[in-house]
Amino acid sequence: MKFAKQLALRIIPTWSDYYIDYRTLKKYLKETASKYEENGCDPLFLKSLVDEFRQMLMVELEKVNTRYINVEAESSSALDKLNEEWHKGMSDEEYGIWRNNMLKVLSSLESLKEFTQTNITGFQKILKKFDKYFYNTSTTEELKQLSTKIVEANQETRELYSPQSIHGKFVLPEPLLHRIAPPSRTSTMSPSNNLNRYAFTPIGKELWSLVTSYKFVTSERDETLLSKARQIWRKRVPLSPAASPLAPLSQDLTHLSVEETSIPTVMSLDLETLPHGQVSYLWVVLAEDGMCLPIKVPVIVAKGVKVGPIVGLTAALHGNELNGIPLIHRLISQELNPGNLHGIVVACPVANVPGYLSGQRTFSDGTDLNRLMPGKQNGSTSQTYAYNLVDRIVSKFTHLLDLHTASKGRANSLYIIVHNTSPDGSLRGAAMERGIPAITVEIGDPSTFQKRFVKHALQGVTNILSNLKMIPGENLLPEYDPVICSKSYWIFCKRGGILNVLPDVNTWVKKNEPIATLHSVFGNLVETYYAPEDGIVIGKEMDPVCQSGQRILHLGVVMDKFEAQVDDGHL
Repeated sequence: MKFAKQLALRIIPTWSDYYIDYRTLKKYLKETASKYEENGCDPLFLKSLVDEFRQMLMVELEKVNTRYINVEAESSSALDKLNEEWHKGMSDEEYGIWRNNMLKVLSSLESLKEFTQTNITGFQKILKKFDKYFYNTSTTEELKQLSTKIVEANQETRELYSPQSIHGKFVLPEPLLHRIAPPSRTSTMSPSNNLNRYAFTPIGKELWSLVTSYKFVTSERDETLLSKARQIWRKRVPLSPAASPLAPLSQDLTHLSVEETSIPTVMSLDLETLPHGQVSYLWVVLAEDGMCLPIKVPVIVAKGVKVGPIVGLTAALHGNELNGIPLIHRLISQELNPGNLHGIVVACPVANVPGYLSGQRTFSDGTDLNRLMPGKQNGSTSQTYAYNLVDRIVSKFTHLLDLHTASKGRANSLYIIVHNTSPDGSLRGAAMERGIPAITVEIGDPSTFQKRFVKHALQGVTNILSNLKMIPGENLLPEYDPVICSKSYWIFCKRGGILNVLPDVNTWVKKNEPIATLHSVFGNLVETYYAPEDGIVIGKEMDPVCQSGQRILHLGVVMDKFEAQVDDGHL
């Protein structure tokens, strides 16, 4: 789906006047690109159209930014007032009024967050259009020099009003103050500047720099307020379907309702027997328990009306790694339409049922299923379970996405791609041995649902389906440009004690930079650990209670080449 159509669908009707006028900007670029070519790609003509486009861009930015600031201020004030008004002795009438007003604030903040992300994407898209129309023709040395001069001239002007120029009691004009905020929402995850992310020409970089100077792009105040509002709601409102703020704010999932007793149980997944253009629900038996009852996994199949790949998604192979479950639910309920799907999407939201029910990473016998693949047909319970999972379900796929999270006590990043040829016994490795391309996706932390991570991972999944030509539409840009590591490895503690890992996830460390300290229980420094080479922190240990041999952090290394065999030492 073209972004203009996506934008039309995502617009909040009562806020429609405040969104980026994407169609007008796109139309301007298209028309001026034709005139530019008619003028023989004249550099002076390019300069004039860039100046005009910049002015149009600033009008749109001011419009969006003003709306953001106003709603943020109103919501913040209303939230503080509601928090002060609440007291235990409220009458039913007072409580009803308070609750309705609180719902309005929640709804407004939800809308503000969606409004912000939609507009950021719109400005990213229009700058991509700018580069598309003018980059291919902007190849002469004269034009490159002119582009650089245009950028330098504008940069000199903008530096007078940059955050770095605020000293002492110097105060910027009010409109410029609105644009200055700590860079976080679009902050980079690598040493390279974020300007390189969406634009390829010097002019495009300068325009993106202009966009990122506005508060609605860089501030996360809306997300902070929304989190605060949700905390107040959970604390003050009894949890019930009628009282839950999620009911009026989230997508309607009623079409997912299925009579649970009518879901068939099968011994193996047979895609040929399932109807086209529909979503089917199945239980697939993988083993039996001590009561002669089947141990079965849930499977959801969206079967398209046209031929295409068979993409499988597995979640909770480690029973406490849960973020893949809501991702699958949202994919099936909101992103896929079997009526225009090319191919089949097969999702197993809980691959390790015994571990899931026990809230633990491993299988019921304590075995890690992701080190046991492809299992054994005549083996232990866990080996048989693993064998049947691969044989009865995974073997039907043409592609596999195995959804995981960090292990308990650790934190991972979603924005780093690691070249790893898969550890022995992993589901990914077993799939690849069968000729099924597979990746492992690490989505946040265990034993919880994390909406932000789920949303971003879902975007990646839909981009893959789009690349495979299974669903229509363009790939959406990620919130952060991913770092691609050619290798990675874990660094381990040699001794035990109280561990403090210094760098955060997604931060770069230099060789010989301190990365962790280890103290004794008496508070004495036992050891300091240093980075063995330059790299980025992919994951880190969060539990301070450390035994010898425990992990410190997962270091990713960026190089020019990718080895044929890479193992990160993951246990």
